[in-house]
Amino acid sequence: MSLSPEVVTEALKSAIDPNTGRDFVASRCIRNLAVSGNDVSFEVELGYPAQSQVQRIRDLLRDTLATLPALGKVTIEVHSRVVAHAVQQGVKLLPGVKNIIAVASGKGGVGKSTTAANLALALAAEGARVGILDADIYGPSQPQMLGIGHERPVSEDGKTMTPLTAHGLQAMSIGFLVDVETPMVWRGPMATQALTQLLKETAWKDLDYLIVDMPPGTGDIQLTLSQSVPVTGAVIVTTPQDIALLDARKGLKMFEKVGVPIIGVVENMSIHICSNCGHEEPIFGTGGGQKLCADYGVPFLGALPLDLQIRSEADSGVPTVAADPDGRIAKIYKEIARKVAVNVALKAKDMTHKFPSIVVQNT
Repeated sequence: MSLSPEVVTEALKSAIDPNTGRDFVASRCIRNLAVSGNDVSFEVELGYPAQSQVQRIRDLLRDTLATLPALGKVTIEVHSRVVAHAVQQGVKLLPGVKNIIAVASGKGGVGKSTTAANLALALAAEGARVGILDADIYGPSQPQMLGIGHERPVSEDGKTMTPLTAHGLQAMSIGFLVDVETPMVWRGPMATQALTQLLKETAWKDLDYLIVDMPPGTGDIQLTLSQSVPVTGAVIVTTPQDIALLDARKGLKMFEKVGVPIIGVVENMSIHICSNCGHEEPIFGTGGGQKLCADYGVPFLGALPLDLQIRSEADSGVPTVAADPDGRIAKIYKEIARKVAVNVALKAKDMTHKFPSIVVQNT
């Protein structure tokens, strides 16, 4: 008795994507299903980068089909295709960039820049094309964190700047254009204009995600980015400390007011791990990030420890995900990045490119 495509499809409905919590059939991930006798072949197209998950998903689907009688050879190809998703109403997508993710905090000192760098590296490690924009005009950190502070961008066409590359990332920062000891003594309008130029006059090359390392607070730069730049969503970084959570709430509410969805919250410095004895102590408190998420109904993406390794590797120009890609902390960053990518993938897709251009002419 030969299998039919209908029987195979029905069986696949019981297979749940461990990353999205949805079945592969309802999510329309199953493509090009073919049945020849008792041999089955199909493709799985994921909407998020998942290089580390390919074998896990393939094994899951094989196990699901193993219950079918007289099953023959099973061929499964798993790949990812990241598409552009909806942004604020009336804001056009940026050329060469599918999705912009703002990494923000209400206050400084919570590890936002370190989180942004490692998030970008983790997405790249999963197979995505990723860029990072250092939007902190007054205190750029990414040049040193990525180890390319001594380099300068060039212009190939005389109109746009070619982003620098570091650890597989495309990168741009005001720190590449000024001396490291030069203070940016600029008023708000000058800073926002500089940010706009960095963002729109950089020749980003086919990015799945552009991570924007936001400056702390809710001032001119944040409002400019939120209102005129096509932001797919925002990640809020906080610590469990009550003072940090007060400002994190303000940042979260700012994005809500301007129509930028909150992808989730990352709790940094969640617990201190002694480098000598391994003793763990929550010196900034506990449960703050989860409570913030519960209060506003947003996803909790994960918690990161206060660890000497994270600080030292970022200072040396090789952030943790690049320095120790198989380590315990890198694994946490990668889990957070996967949740970010999945939450973006579940958002509405941008369909403006499919709309016809309407031109009114006098005849």
